[in-house]
Amino acid sequence: MLDSRPLLVETQFPSLKRNRLETLQVNLGYLCNLSCTHCHVNAGPTRKELMNKSNIDLVLALLKEKDISQLDLTGGAPEMNPYFRYLVEEARSLGVHVIDRCNLTILQEPGYEDLAEFLAANEVEVVASLPCYTKDNVDQQRGKGVFEDSIKSLKLLNKLGYGVEGSGLTLSLVYNPGGPFLPPPQQQLEQDYKKELYENFDILFDQL
Repeated sequence: MLDSRPLLVETQFPSLKRNRLETLQVNLGYLCNLSCTHCHVNAGPTRKELMNKSNIDLVLALLKEKDISQLDLTGGAPEMNPYFRYLVEEARSLGVHVIDRCNLTILQEPGYEDLAEFLAANEVEVVASLPCYTKDNVDQQRGKGVFEDSIKSLKLLNKLGYGVEGSGLTLSLVYNPGGPFLPPPQQQLEQDYKKELYENFDILFDQL
């Protein structure tokens, strides 16, 4: 005989209601100029999956329809999507705050020489991946020469005002563990990043 009791028992726990959608995160594709060992989507230079313009326009329509205040762009290297700049400009015209999850080295690639200026002109928040503040750890995880290019890009972003107090241009860095272990306490790690990057390279950023 089948049990006729309800699967869920009514309780005094209040019903859950979703608040207004404020942030939309969009993966623009798996194409990337790097092939990092820690990449959870296995992005790289040979990946061909990219969001097309019709889907980009759906994103813009959703931003407008739902009155979403923040657009968070990721990839791969989101900047390598051919409609990246179109999406950023259209989103900004709607008053949407845009975040670019940048691997930093893309700013040094041929064809992207004016990308940093574009981001600054559109007041795009940059969330930049820098696995460590030491060359050996970064190059081991992301490839030879990545640390040097990352430092060049951070200096360029600083020159444009990113990470500089009062500029209105936010620069955040992201730590990636180099193995199967948890990161150290965030506050202490952020202090270490700020100390090492400023003392060795005169680099500023807002938060880790």
